[in-house]
Amino acid sequence: MYNWWCHLLRVLCSERSTMSTIGIDLGTTFCAVAALDDRGRPTSVPNRDGDILTPSAVYLAPDGSAVVGQPALDMALEQPDRVATLIKRKMGLPDYGRTVAGREFRPETLSAVILKKLAQDAATQLGPVTGCVITVPAYFDDTRRKATMDAGRIAGLNVLDIIDEPSAAALAYSVGTAASGTPQTVLVYDLGGGTFDVTLVKLGKKRFQVLAIEGDVRLGGKDWDDRLANWAAERFQKEYRTDPRTDPQSEAALQATTERAKRALSKVEQVSVTVSHAGHRLTVPITRAEFETLTRDLLIRTRLTTQQVLAQAGLTWPQVDKVLMVGGSTHMPATGKMLAELTGREPDRSLAVSEVVARGAAVHAGIRLATDSAKSGGEPTDLSELGEIIEISVNAHALGVQVRQGVDQINHKLVPKNTQLPASAEEIYYTARDNQTRVRVRILQGEAQQADACTPVGECWIEGLPANLPKGSPVRVRCGVAANGRIEVTATDLTSGRAAMAAILRPGGLTDHEITREATWVRNLRVQ
Repeated sequence: MYNWWCHLLRVLCSERSTMSTIGIDLGTTFCAVAALDDRGRPTSVPNRDGDILTPSAVYLAPDGSAVVGQPALDMALEQPDRVATLIKRKMGLPDYGRTVAGREFRPETLSAVILKKLAQDAATQLGPVTGCVITVPAYFDDTRRKATMDAGRIAGLNVLDIIDEPSAAALAYSVGTAASGTPQTVLVYDLGGGTFDVTLVKLGKKRFQVLAIEGDVRLGGKDWDDRLANWAAERFQKEYRTDPRTDPQSEAALQATTERAKRALSKVEQVSVTVSHAGHRLTVPITRAEFETLTRDLLIRTRLTTQQVLAQAGLTWPQVDKVLMVGGSTHMPATGKMLAELTGREPDRSLAVSEVVARGAAVHAGIRLATDSAKSGGEPTDLSELGEIIEISVNAHALGVQVRQGVDQINHKLVPKNTQLPASAEEIYYTARDNQTRVRVRILQGEAQQADACTPVGECWIEGLPANLPKGSPVRVRCGVAANGRIEVTATDLTSGRAAMAAILRPGGLTDHEITREATWVRNLRVQ
């Protein structure tokens, strides 16, 4: 299978001079970029400093410029009010949550600054970037997926597609492994800096199929950092009667030192954490065993989620051929031990866990280019063979609409969770009064029966209905989920048989005007 993949991807790379496309892993704590090399293999693209990983941090300088990466993290120790981190955890929300350099920002805008830096650095090696694929957590809902694509638009990038992070990792694995043509069922355990996903994938020649997805967008390595930081802060507070977490600079220093301590505990059995605040200094030792006890409940959460995804796919552990570990937080020894105990097999550690997601995104970009070329009706070439690769995903969340059932508002599910994509379902609605010209449909994502317990995607207004419709006239609404997880809605007035306009109004999303405004600011921003 490896040779077959390389043959196809090598054709794509022969067009490299006109197709500088990249895959971007836009992470919570670190980002990575990859592209296809001249031998058809996805490879990481270092940033301008020669580093494979770029910290997801933005420093807004007093002179109006922006600095992205490690220098921005360093500045957080001196000017924390000018540095934004953990932006990805805010995606889909109406604001970042605090001012940066005295200004309120959207998460999309801050993410766009990072994306601009990544594309700039990639262009120094590859030439102008003509397109990209950006990865998202598999458990991201529609609002967060749209926000990620909007960030790419604000950055001035041609976003070919988005792809789920575990799927990208498995795609890179299938390309880079000398495997037989026998299909493999692979579990991808993806514990990143800010999010957690677990995905079951079936890999075969010319076929890549996601079977089931579970995850937690509020669980990642940062939670392990916070647990250690709080542990150290509480000991400092007990000793000196003052809390380092109340001072922005002291807290930034505390977060930096505990993050380094966590990393060190993946390699050594004991480290010391030093806390400085208000003229006091305290050094406290902690062993790996103590740290694992302190964070055991976090690991248990990932274990339960892993068990859930297996149950949802209707599989047992003997039916899983491989367990892949992805994400920088899988460096913690406890994750591998837990997975070995749970699955009965040693997890595969062969992947470059912090780079493989970006590499898979680069492969997906190549597939998209080939598929789009075939759809355009151009002359058949060897490049069109890439379009023969079948990529099948599923939706991480059920798609439904809010309906009234007695006095309750119910989530009427149209597309169940883990349905093969693209997928759609229809429902008939009826006008509530004579001469009604539009119908409102509230779109939801989630598994709960009660509408209030689900995530509202937005309100869809079905407009343009013909005049003089009597009360009770039927309108057919089709709700669908695209292959990349984005939600689409179409509508038909059954009285006339005409299509009606259907646009989702997302309450927290950016309008085209707002995207243009933010894009102008980012375009004029000098990013280093």
